[in-house]
Amino acid sequence: MAPPDTSEPLLQALRLSKHFGGQPAVREVSFSLQPGCMAGLIGPNGAGKTTLFNCLTGAMKPSSGQVILAGRDITGASADVVFHAGLARTFQIPRPFAAMSVLENVMLAPPGQLGERFWANWLRPGAVRAQEARTLEAARHWIDFVGLSALEQQPARVLSGGQRKLLELARVMVAAPRLVLLDEPGAGVNPALLEQIVARIATLNRQGVSFLIIEHNMDLVASLCQPVMVMAEGEMLLSGDAAEVLRHERVVEAYLGGPA
Repeated sequence: MAPPDTSEPLLQALRLSKHFGGQPAVREVSFSLQPGCMAGLIGPNGAGKTTLFNCLTGAMKPSSGQVILAGRDITGASADVVFHAGLARTFQIPRPFAAMSVLENVMLAPPGQLGERFWANWLRPGAVRAQEARTLEAARHWIDFVGLSALEQQPARVLSGGQRKLLELARVMVAAPRLVLLDEPGAGVNPALLEQIVARIATLNRQGVSFLIIEHNMDLVASLCQPVMVMAEGEMLLSGDAAEVLRHERVVEAYLGGPA
């Protein structure tokens, strides 16, 4: 038997709630994720999954509760602060800078680039060039990793929906996040590209990258995610082993509207 994991949780949500006009979209949700996790978050449409993601990543301020990332309280912090702290996300519908090349889209992602400060280009030109060279090398590494090297000079608008999701994954990884939140990576993707996306995510997880994934594709969840958490009507129903969770009566009822 493996020894228990006594490491500090990577991410904690503590009684997290979000209300819109007095109506709760997320109600006192609590969970914790350990470093190296590949967790899944499932539930029917309207369960509050994306709202929860928005509260975790700074797109929305929670009405109450806390978000702790690696021991740091990031509750209510802006999206850029959360991103700098190491919590990154992708979106169900990727929106890259369409006129910019694949390579330029990825090179934009790392935070804190010296070239973004106008004075650095005059006072520290050598440091700016050196950092840009490292960013270029890292961007090309991740573009190759997701299988888009042949398109790196093409504008992002030429990419298919699945290729745009691969581009988002490269953009996230070039920033070296602690935890990646993926919002339906399999939605609208053809089977061949979906297999490629799943393989890349699994490889990254084996290399130590942590993930929390919203997904409606139950085959993907069953094959990739441990643990699996289930939301319905803004609440966390249960969490546990994928095989047990997916056949649980409350999960079947949440998805199908009645017992199996």
